[in-house]
Amino acid sequence: MRYFLDISYIGTAYAGWQIQQNALGIQQVLNEKLSVLLREKITCFASGRTDSGVHAIQQIVQFDTDLEIDAYSWLLKLNSILPNDVVANSIVKVKPDASARFDAISRTYHYKISQKRNPFLLERALFIYKELDLNKINEAANQLLLHTDFEAFSKVHTDVNHFHCTISEATLKPNDEILLFTIKANRFLRGMVRTIVGTLIDVGLNKINARDFENVILKKDRKLAGQSVSADGLYLFHVEYPESVYHI
Repeated sequence: MRYFLDISYIGTAYAGWQIQQNALGIQQVLNEKLSVLLREKITCFASGRTDSGVHAIQQIVQFDTDLEIDAYSWLLKLNSILPNDVVANSIVKVKPDASARFDAISRTYHYKISQKRNPFLLERALFIYKELDLNKINEAANQLLLHTDFEAFSKVHTDVNHFHCTISEATLKPNDEILLFTIKANRFLRGMVRTIVGTLIDVGLNKINARDFENVILKKDRKLAGQSVSADGLYLFHVEYPESVYHI
């Protein structure tokens, strides 16, 4: 039977989602804990990789087991053996061929920016003391909805077949004491969100304008984009699937 496990984690202590040879990834932690709990070798797969230091409010993890899982009691047991910075929120049985990665129809990321020093946001948000022009940032961000090739915002030498993504939302808005950048797309490239945010910050600081931002997209040159911002402000926020995944 195949299950989708909904988890959250603080990524500060981890080298990202994927198993690493010389560092600890979230995938390794889950493989080990699930194998102990289910008393069989478990290999889990996620909706997508998160890089070192990136957090997840919702990450969807897929795994197979012969056991019928009772969600309430099983989640209590799993959370009792997971480290404190990883939490299992829910579990649901899905179709045998369901894929946490390939069946996802959208992913939403948040990036948090603080413009006031706050010790409670340490390693949870990017601190920028200079004032940002939100109108100019959102004018530029709207260009992301009008294009599909985002090679300029991708890490170089990445192993992908193409750089096309369909972005349906990209906004920066005040949210309590922070600025919250929200971006939603069908897929993301490696390093894409952090580089987009870095380039939009250049817009907000009046280093470039909205037309310059669009030219970065059109010229498909990573060297023209802004600096990639730190990982600690980035959160995988939501992963969406079609209802057919859950129709067993």
